[in-house]
Amino acid sequence: MAIREIREIGDEILTKRSKEVKEMTPRVQTLIEDMIDTMYKSGGVGLAAVQVGVLKRIVVIDCSEDGDELHVLINPKIVETSGEQTGQEGCLSVPGKSGEVTRPNYAKVVFLDENMQPAELEGTELLARAICHECDHLDGKLYVDLVEGDLVDVNTEN
Repeated sequence: MAIREIREIGDEILTKRSKEVKEMTPRVQTLIEDMIDTMYKSGGVGLAAVQVGVLKRIVVIDCSEDGDELHVLINPKIVETSGEQTGQEGCLSVPGKSGEVTRPNYAKVVFLDENMQPAELEGTELLARAICHECDHLDGKLYVDLVEGDLVDVNTEN
């Protein structure tokens, strides 16, 4: 397992659409393990494979404070959303910045788990935000395109 370099805004790969994962291979398993380590080391709540330079439809998410609610989503598809929430959002690929973004307050996603078995996840509030944010990455979209107003420097924000 290794910590991978997180690609930052301006890197062209972040604008590309990721490709579906067809089978679980040792290489894909290593990628997932590295993504988990990288997300935790970087203090994020989610990470998409494209953020470490790999165009695969894989995201990892853990919104818990103690790191015990890890979700690995392969080929995720959001199938239902409802409600609305507006709040500050940041991204490991846009370091030191945040911005106000409106997202659904509820999201349901279907995906394949690490055993390539169908699964689903429902989330509200932060988990719903993370699901939507990470799935956007898989389609080459960054949260900065959704920001209402200006990005703010998180180091000077009160």
